[in-house]
Parts: sequence; C-alpha cells; structure tokens
Amino acid sequence: MTGAVWGAMDVQIPARKSSRTGGRRKPAPPQKDAERTKADILAVAKQAFADHGLSGARVDEIAERTRTSKRMIYYYFGGKEGLYLAVLEKAYADIRAVEASLSLDALDPVEALRRLVEQTFESDEVNEDFVRLVAIENIHRGEHLARTESLRQINSGVIASLERILERGKAAGLFRSDLDAIDLHMAVSALCFFRVSNRHTFGKIFGVDLAGAARRRRHKKMIVEAILRLVSKE
Repeated sequence: MTGAVWGAMDVQIPARKSSRTGGRRKPAPPQKDAERTKADILAVAKQAFADHGLSGARVDEIAERTRTSKRMIYYYFGGKEGLYLAVLEKAYADIRAVEASLSLDALDPVEALRRLVEQTFESDEVNEDFVRLVAIENIHRGEHLARTESLRQINSGVIASLERILERGKAAGLFRSDLDAIDLHMAVSALCFFRVSNRHTFGKIFGVDLAGAARRRRHKKMIVEAILRLVSKE
C-alpha cells in the first residue's frame, strides 16, 4: 500500500472511555454519602435478618431495596456474615447509647435502677427486630458474636452502670450485699425480653394481647416492682 493511500486512511481513533477522567481516577464518593449508604444498608439488612434469619436473608434483595449493588455491600462489609455482624453491633450499640444518655449516676440508686429497668422495657417493646435478631443469634449458639470483641465492649457499659448503682445502693444500706451486676442484668433482660420474643406464641396459647396498652402498662409496673423487691435489703 502506497504512502498516498495510508495518508487518506490516516484518521484519529478516539481513546476508549473508562472509569478515568482526563487520565485520572474518578474521585471517591464523599464520606457523608458513604456513611449514608452504609446506614441505609444496615437499616434494610436489620429487617431482612430479623424476618428471614442469617441463612434466609438475601444480599441481592438487600441491595435492591437500598438501590445499591451487591458488590458495594461486599465492599463495605466483606460479605453476608460481615453484614450480619455489623447489624448486630449497630442494634446493640443503639440500645446501649440510649441507656448511657440517662445520666443514672446523678440519681439516687433506687431511682437509677427504676429508670434503667423502665428503659430496658421500652427498648425491647419498640425494637422487635432487635429481639428477633438476638433470638436468631441464640439459634446459632452465639457463634458469630464470639468472633468480635467489639460486641463485648459495646455491652460492657450497662454492666458497669449497674455495678455503680449496686455499689451506691449497698453503701446506703438499701440493697442486698450479695447482688451481682451480671445476674441482675440477666433478670431484667429476661423479664423484658420474654414479652416481646414470645409475644405471638404466648398470646395465641392464652388468648391475650401482650402488646395491648393496658396490659403493657401493667407489665411494665410489675417488672419494675419485681426488680426493686429483688434487690431490696428489707
């Protein structure tokens, strides 16, 4: 082929478009957008895991409901189990944050314990998804919780708060001397948690509505009084 022909065919082929702009990578999404996306994913995933369990929840369905991608979820959370753990951490952290805002150290020990029990009752009542998540993790024998130290740290605050309440109550001669903060936390959790975790089966067996306003108020008062009598020195 002659030089004249080459000259006639000498056209400039445009560079193929890619994810680069002007030879540079596109800037990463702003931090606010990333945090908002992660928060949206966690909110949708919390409901999905609570409704379907770890095995039944589908990452692609979570991605579709958050208008993001499965790839992005894996990027942020490392996989389905990583997302599940992040949901558990967020659920526990939200509960503990509310408890930490109560300023219990400024109250006398009896009132402080009353407020903490009342808040535990309310937190479980309005967070059925949280209760179901905890029940699901118990089905897995706590194996996922055991993999992360952060969940133990998140929950250590409520035990420390109870220890301070008990110490002040014992020093004032109001509380029994043989009380243990973890045992007391278990008793409070058991009474408040059962109403929500077994709401449907208990309700159908005995023909009662545990979510009914009158019964709810009665049970809240009953649980608070039961705990205060449990710790009382008299």
